[in-house]
Amino acid sequence: MKSAAIGFRAHSGWTVLVALSVTQGVPVILARQRIHLVETFTYEFRQPYHTGEKMPVEEAGAFISRVETKAKSLAHRAIRELQKTLQAQGYRLTRCGLILASGRALPSLPQILASHALIHTADGELFRGALLHASARCGLATRGTKERELLSEASRTLRLDPNDLARRVAELGRPLGAPWSQDEKLATLVAWLALASKPSAGRRAHGAA
Repeated sequence: MKSAAIGFRAHSGWTVLVALSVTQGVPVILARQRIHLVETFTYEFRQPYHTGEKMPVEEAGAFISRVETKAKSLAHRAIRELQKTLQAQGYRLTRCGLILASGRALPSLPQILASHALIHTADGELFRGALLHASARCGLATRGTKERELLSEASRTLRLDPNDLARRVAELGRPLGAPWSQDEKLATLVAWLALASKPSAGRRAHGAA
């Protein structure tokens, strides 16, 4: 079977997923999806730390934990289903790339809830963490890359000029049609990087929550 990788660019409550394989140095898009990571797609669940800000700390912690557990479950189900689909097509999904934020490690929950800036960061980290957890549970080797470093890192690894690399990724979406936004392009690039760099199984992405 041919090896394949998935790339994620996550948002609060949902993520873009792109799966690809590489044949003779040319990436082939195998799947493009937008996946909900909350059961009820409302502000309350998509922004759990914002919701928790209005609750007592213990109640907030319990609510955020429930949202996180559900996000892990939904991510796991989506990855497992994709693994089965790709296997039937002759591809073995083995690696995962994830776009990381540029922030530092988060402090304790009371400190997060006391800072609006940290609340924004924590909402994003929760869903990125859920994707990493689900990917590891599915046996995928994971690689996390900060968005601001992605193009330069991929350029070095793939030995392609950054402008040429960006053009190639943009052109991959033409046969597929919309949507092929920045989300899909970055998810494609991080998946390609993960496939090329061959991280060791079970590796935890640096900087992830």
